[in-house]
Amino acid sequence: MMKAERISVHRDGSCVLAGIDLTLNPGEMLGVLGPNGAGKSTLLGALCGELKTTQGCVWLDDQPLSHWTGQQRARRLAVLPQSSTLSFAFSVQDVVAMGRLPHDSGQQRDAEIIQASLEAADALHLMGRSYLALSGGERQRVHLARVLAQLWPGEGGQTLLLDEPTSMLDPLHQHTTLQAVRGFADRGGAVLVILHDLNLAARYCDRLLLLEAGRPFASGTPEDVLVPDALRAVFGLEVLVQRHPERGHPLIITR
Repeated sequence: MMKAERISVHRDGSCVLAGIDLTLNPGEMLGVLGPNGAGKSTLLGALCGELKTTQGCVWLDDQPLSHWTGQQRARRLAVLPQSSTLSFAFSVQDVVAMGRLPHDSGQQRDAEIIQASLEAADALHLMGRSYLALSGGERQRVHLARVLAQLWPGEGGQTLLLDEPTSMLDPLHQHTTLQAVRGFADRGGAVLVILHDLNLAARYCDRLLLLEAGRPFASGTPEDVLVPDALRAVFGLEVLVQRHPERGHPLIITR
């Protein structure tokens, strides 16, 4: 489990994130929403330790994040940033194998996990290809497989942080990506995912945190957060919110 208590982040003398309280529970997906510049990526950076907080504390499994060694943290926490680049002609399986570096699970078990992770990310057919020969969307799915392999198969005490994992993907692979992440949570892992698509957030996330100007505007279930007044205030959008006819989650329609 990961917990943030009243964390704030300052950059160049300005407060860019303030007053954030959140808990990532095993088996749960928390979606973070907000317009550009709202502090979403800053929040992810603070949670993974990349950015120093000026106030508050981040906890991982009831210990401050700073108390974990690098290897201990890597066995419990995996991060997919907004953009991941490699400039060497690694094979796809070599890229995914990087996720297994913190572990001593053996070559055979690692090979099984690499294959399972690629399959979950709908990238198994890319095995054997050079990473540099892939499209942007294919590379993104390979990096998803890498972070899934790092924590495979997902269980209590493991946390996955994802920054816009669907940003370069076609509609089909937006869903296959979030289905893979949802599967990780359903196996007991905790997930925080930054998204821009409100309907994807409504479908796949258990809870949502809506940020505005670095501060929490609303939090709760998709039904609590994805309401016309909140979306108008934060995004300037006029919307209709209906219930999905088959799945029952909120369906947001721009007016």
